[in-house]
Amino acid sequence: MANINIQELLDNGVHFGHLTRKWNPNMAPYIYTERNGVHIIDLYKTAAKIEETSEALKKIANSGRKILFVATKKQAKDIVAEKAKAVSMPFITERWPGGMLTNFVTIRKAVKKMTSIDRMKQDGSFDALSKREKLQINRQREKLEKNLGSISDMTRLPGALFIVDIKKEHIAVAEAMKLNIPIFAMVDTNSDPRLVDYVIPANDDASKSIDKVLSYVIDSIAEGLTDRKTDKDKVKEAKTPKKEEAPKTEATPKVAAPVAEEVPATKEAPITKETPKVEEAKAKSTDTSAEETK
Repeated sequence: MANINIQELLDNGVHFGHLTRKWNPNMAPYIYTERNGVHIIDLYKTAAKIEETSEALKKIANSGRKILFVATKKQAKDIVAEKAKAVSMPFITERWPGGMLTNFVTIRKAVKKMTSIDRMKQDGSFDALSKREKLQINRQREKLEKNLGSISDMTRLPGALFIVDIKKEHIAVAEAMKLNIPIFAMVDTNSDPRLVDYVIPANDDASKSIDKVLSYVIDSIAEGLTDRKTDKDKVKEAKTPKKEEAPKTEATPKVAAPVAEEVPATKEAPITKETPKVEEAKAKSTDTSAEETK
């Protein structure tokens, strides 16, 4: 993860808190001073908390679990959507659907409804409907896409929540606390940090401040995902059988093999009829023997 520059945090207005009359006393450890009726956040503590949060999120991303980003306020929704898409993480930037976590099964049914509508359009059954039915289904599809399209890939409960402004997203915080899901959040001076597991004391109202803090967080998540990918590749390489190479031995001088004397192969002569010359010799010998007897 890149080193956090305090000057960059200062230039982006991360240090500005709320008015002193709107503060939450539990945020006192993170407040540096007060100026013109506005609390100033201690940026050194902010930098330390960003590092701690980033390290924890990196481990969650490396484990393969999803991190759900929640930001429905106007200043943050576009930034959060863009950053979450960059690392393929789910996000909620419209209205938080009640029971999103505690009644996750019902939410998944609504997501599957979108998939079934898409399937109808592909297989041609959608064209067989009347014009009025098509209009109703299209409206239903658009509504589901707007509210739940960003979480269509989330097949199980997320491993963590990252929230911008826990005061506005109090329902999401309550549901996560009920299910013991770790909460990471940008917390301003008007919020209670005790509700959050990993606090980043920062200005959660300015778009520049939100963008700067999220850039550090997203970089650490991306790093965790790349580490996971490399680990998977190593496991695949280990599983694939390698061709066994013959052990290399020192070259020994070749000894010429003794040349064996060639022995003429004795073949049994095939039994054939006697040649005419042999027959003539035999006939002469019989004639001479007959003369001697006379």
